[in-house]
Amino acid sequence: MSTREPGLVALVVDDELPALSELGYLLERDERIGEVITAGNGTDALQLLDTRDVDVVFSDISMPGLDGMALARVISRFAVRPQVVFVTAHERHAVDAFALDVTDYVMKPVRDDRILEAVRRVVEQRDRDTTRAAPDGSPPPAEDETIPVELGGVTRFITRSQIRYAQAHGDYARLHTEDGSHLVRVPLSVLEERWAEYGFVRIHRSTLVALAHVREVRMDHGRCSVLVGQVELQVSRRHTKELRHTLLRRPTGDRRAGG
Repeated sequence: MSTREPGLVALVVDDELPALSELGYLLERDERIGEVITAGNGTDALQLLDTRDVDVVFSDISMPGLDGMALARVISRFAVRPQVVFVTAHERHAVDAFALDVTDYVMKPVRDDRILEAVRRVVEQRDRDTTRAAPDGSPPPAEDETIPVELGGVTRFITRSQIRYAQAHGDYARLHTEDGSHLVRVPLSVLEERWAEYGFVRIHRSTLVALAHVREVRMDHGRCSVLVGQVELQVSRRHTKELRHTLLRRPTGDRRAGG
């Protein structure tokens, strides 16, 4: 264990000692990290989190017992939760990681510059959270979000600003962009809450739309619809009044959906 204050307190979790030591060493070299503590499995990590204040957890995913995904799900229920960065040899968990709102997803073998980038993202997220909590009421900075999606067995990345609308598919959501659509394992209600400040509004119990991509609002015999690209989407009666009120409140020229 190494201590160097002030800085972030990082917990590294990996059941393979060489990987645990290497990542701990790389983090200790970063001046933004104040303390590095380690755990060899998810259960030990939870015990440490119960007794220590930790800013970020760098966790492997494939571990015996409580694996990294399960650990992240438990952390997501903390009242004050540390950020999570997955460090793994497998791409296949990237989409599931998005649903858990992790800060970064680092592939093994770990490169020094990639860990530096992960720490930078952790610091930026901490600063955004601090801004949101500021008593002066100033809005958080508008930054785009990168979303991993699977296409033909390959993990690709799209940004929130590319998404025109999203539709519910049970516990999944289908994200529609100009070039196609992508199914992600995250409920529409989670996206609605997470993206509300970026101009995404519910127009139907199964549809969330990015106002920046709305070309027209149409009224026909009391029924409302919106034109997004070349697609016409129906607005439920329940959401019509709220949508019109939201559009009227938006400043002229405000077309931001993703930063």
